[in-house]
Amino acid sequence: MGDAKPSKILLCEDDTNLGKVIKEYLELNDFDVVLERDGRLGLAAFQRERFDLCLLDIMMPKMDGFQLAEAIRDVNPDVPLFFLSAKTMKEDIIEGYKLGADDYITKPFDSEVLLFKIKAVLKRNEEVNRESENAEYDLGIYHFIPRLRELSHSGQTQTLSPKETELLKLLCHHKNDLMPRDMALKKIWGSDTYFNGRSMDVYVAKLRKYFKDDPNIEISNIHGNGFRLVVPEA
Repeated sequence: MGDAKPSKILLCEDDTNLGKVIKEYLELNDFDVVLERDGRLGLAAFQRERFDLCLLDIMMPKMDGFQLAEAIRDVNPDVPLFFLSAKTMKEDIIEGYKLGADDYITKPFDSEVLLFKIKAVLKRNEEVNRESENAEYDLGIYHFIPRLRELSHSGQTQTLSPKETELLKLLCHHKNDLMPRDMALKKIWGSDTYFNGRSMDVYVAKLRKYFKDDPNIEISNIHGNGFRLVVPEA
């Protein structure tokens, strides 16, 4: 990895021996691993530090892996999640994927396979983030450059605030489709409280004004669910 900072993994596993084995194996492969032995300690660690990926056992005391995954998703909807479980019931596996898991790995498992799966997900995320950082968008008569926070048309440029930029970028990712309200609030504002919801409505109103010179562009409100950036396809 050269001088690059190692990826940080949160490992929550109540089996002391297995937790130690996985932690040591991943550390041998240049990962920085924080091991916690129950869900509550895992959540406290996640709230305290920034992680690139989470490995969660399902059967844990105090807070199980599913409950922990929900709490983690409230803090960060995008962090990759793997479930490690002895539970092989179809219902459990489906529940894991419903909670947004990237993978559901049943015990016993091959450590080398786990390592390659982790590397593949982290590489994919890195590529997506890099593409996202450099992305530019044509929206009707407008051109949007998120990294410069610029929305321009006909030689006029509007500089957006950081929150306006993040919100418009998210709307662009869901162009002509629903941008879920709760997802946007958690990703940009940190939580979907009533007050943050009112704040987001104000920002949406501002974005609508910025697009006033193109009557074909609309940010429509999908009642109770979110917003939709409507841009006619060229």
